[in-house]
This record gives sequence, structure tokens and C-alpha cells, in this order.
Amino acid sequence: MTAKPAPPVTDKLLGLEALRFVAAFGVLIWHYQHFAYLADTPVDLVTSNLPFYGMLYLFYEAGEHGVWVFWCTSGFIFFWKYRDAIFDRSMRSWTFFVFRLSRLYPLHFVTLLAVAILQPVYFYSRGYFFVYQNNDIRHFFLQIFMASEWGLQRGLSFNGPIWSISIEVLVYAIFFLMLRFVTRSALLNVVVITVCLNFSEQISACLAFFYAGGLAAIVRRSIASTGRVVAIERTAWSAMATISVLIFWFQPPIADSLFLLTFTPLLLFCLSCDIAVSASIQALLEAAGNMTYSSYLLHFPIQLLIASAYAISGNPIPFYSDWFFVLFVTSTFTASYFTYRYFEAPAQALLRKHLLTKRERHALPESGPSSRALT
Repeated sequence: MTAKPAPPVTDKLLGLEALRFVAAFGVLIWHYQHFAYLADTPVDLVTSNLPFYGMLYLFYEAGEHGVWVFWCTSGFIFFWKYRDAIFDRSMRSWTFFVFRLSRLYPLHFVTLLAVAILQPVYFYSRGYFFVYQNNDIRHFFLQIFMASEWGLQRGLSFNGPIWSISIEVLVYAIFFLMLRFVTRSALLNVVVITVCLNFSEQISACLAFFYAGGLAAIVRRSIASTGRVVAIERTAWSAMATISVLIFWFQPPIADSLFLLTFTPLLLFCLSCDIAVSASIQALLEAAGNMTYSSYLLHFPIQLLIASAYAISGNPIPFYSDWFFVLFVTSTFTASYFTYRYFEAPAQALLRKHLLTKRERHALPESGPSSRALT
């Protein structure tokens, strides 16, 4: 049976761009605390004294869980874009592989080399590495093959944040094989999520959030041809409003995985509605979305560069300073913007030009906002 063609990708995923940027910002703020580290441990860190703590409290305390939001968002976008094409075999496995390789690998490789060069500089001044200590040949080769979190590692290494992408690469393979050789039924999503809830490994968490995001995409697709879109969206937004009030009133542990596994797909469904904005706002949201992967991989090399400069000078890092915080965040996102524009996008286009036919390069609407998932 031929799958129903997916509706064209328009600006209806602009809301997801904004969410991904917020999640990326959360991870950036969570990792700001690296500046207080000696080796792999924060020393005498008073979190409440960090810059703008009152305003950024949620990110300082739970920003690491932005990774779960990324995984869930990736699931939504992958099921939105690839579900039918993989199932009906209109997309080859090679095409899918090249799409992912060209999106992820160029920046990963460059940032890996940057960290591999900078860590010895820092080590020479301090006698230990900055934050991530397993910077040896073994872990370098694991990083080269994006296998840094496949169970062969002794701990985080080099550009540490890549660990979540390493896990997601495995989930991509499972996603493809399940659709190609098992089923595209939404029931499979439910089964995967249920099974994963019984395990505590990161791969299980990634699968659960990825397939939960996929469920949200399946629901969004399924209601597109009905006459109840507005009513369903109003109900979803009402549920979101109710949950938000309950969070404010009862202050539950919002970083709890089960809570986010329920809340995030609902949020994705709501934010994937049609959004009518001006051209300038749309450009701003797309630019924010473009910066998410860059900022995720660039922020640690930038931290390492700054820490090395202070180590060589013999001065302490003024991480409690507001100006230092603003300078770090601003420089990271500025570098991320230009990195995407002048390196990521051209490298992606170059790889696809040489590894795919013209027909394969245009197998899916890769130019829409939905193509710029973190992964």
C-alpha cells in the first residue's frame, strides 16, 4: 500500500525552532558552571551567586534536561519528514545516511580537532584537563566515529556535549530499520516508549523521548485532513495552560523524566500549529533554529579557549561577573550564527552534492524550517 503523501512543509514548525533555541540556551547556561571547575569538579561554586541567577534559575538548575527536549523535538521532525518516505521505500538508506552525515559530521569533526589541540595547552598550564578528562587516543577514535557513548568509553571526553548526539545516531538507525522492516504504526511508538520506561540507560531515555516526539508528529499529521483541527488545538492549548498553572501552584519536579516525557510532546504538538508572523520575525526564528546545533558543539571549545587564556595569564576566571557572562553568551551565539552560515550550510551542501544524485538531494523538502533540527 502506498503511503499518503505528506503535506508540504511550510512555516508551521517555526514554533519548534523557538523551542529548540530555548533548549539550546538552557544547556548553554547549565554548562556555564564549567568555568568553576578544577579538573572535572566544581570547586567552591555558589550557584545562587552566578550571573542573573534569579532570572535564569530554571536553566542553572535543570538546563541539562534540554537534551531531552532536543531528543523529543528530533523525534517529531524525523517522523514528520521521513516516516512515509522510509516506509514506502521512496528514500534509500544511503540517502538517509548522507542526509544525517552531512548535517552532523562536519562541525563535529572540526570542534573535535579544536578541543584536541586546546586541551594540551590547558593541561600544560594546570596539570589536568578542562572538565572532560578522558582525552586519549582510544577516546579520540571513538569520537571520530561518533561512538563516544556506545558503551566503549571510560567517561566523557574531548568535546563532551557530543555524547547526546552519539546516542541519537544509534536511535536514527533503529528508527530507520523499524520503519523499513517492521511497521509505521503509531502503536510501535507506544510499545517503544513503554519498554524504555523500564530501563535507566541513556539510550532508553533517548528512544523514549524520540518516539514520544514522533507520536506528536503522527497526531499532527492525522488531524490535518479533518475538520476538527481548531477544536483539537484549542483543547491541547487548554491542557498546556492547565499544566502551566499546576506547575506554578504546586511546583512539581519539572525536570523529572516522566513529567517531561508527557509534557514535551504536548508542547511540540501545540507549537507545530500554523504560525503567521512577519517576514522579519520568521527570519529571526529560523536564524535562532540554525544556531542550535552550532551553539551546542561550539560552547565547550569556546569555554576551553577562554579557560586556557586565563590559565596562561595566571588570573582566575571571573565567572561571577555579569559582564563576563554576557560576553560569553553573546560570543557563543555570534560564533554559532556565522558558523552555520559560512561553514555548516556550505559543508552540508558540498557533501550532498558529491554523495547524492540531484534527484536524491531533493527527495525531501530540506529547505524548510523543519530541516534544521538539532540533529
